[in-house]
Amino acid sequence: MKRSILFVVALALCLAGTAQAKPRGPFGIGIIIGEPTGVDVKVFLNETNAIEGALAWSLSGDNEVHIQAEYLYHFYDWIKVKKGLLPVFFGIGGRIVIRENAKDVFGLRIPGGLSYEFAEGLFDVFVEIVPILNLAPNTDFDLEGAIGLRIWF
Repeated sequence: MKRSILFVVALALCLAGTAQAKPRGPFGIGIIIGEPTGVDVKVFLNETNAIEGALAWSLSGDNEVHIQAEYLYHFYDWIKVKKGLLPVFFGIGGRIVIRENAKDVFGLRIPGGLSYEFAEGLFDVFVEIVPILNLAPNTDFDLEGAIGLRIWF
């Protein structure tokens, strides 16, 4: 598990140097609150494409750690606002749920949501809904949702 976490952090740092986005910086870190709750990292590859990942835990009472990552595409022209930006985003990715007393779960994530990027470019807040197709150890569906806040560098 430590190797996976180090890999995600190292990948995010490597990609941060190539990202170009405006008005915010290319690298954001913050929190997600929902199911699961934890630390969120997002790196823009260009103005509309980003990679996002999180290390989080379940609030359902089970001892579960979630490691998730996805590719996101942002639509900035769908909703216009007077100040800041309000992109709609969609993506695809995966997750691993490490359980203490049960088999680990691997699944496909299909996130969609809305993010408000403040005009100053320092913060954003977001909301997302994520249908999940669990592939192992059993095939079934989950639905997760979260709100979050990030600071941009």
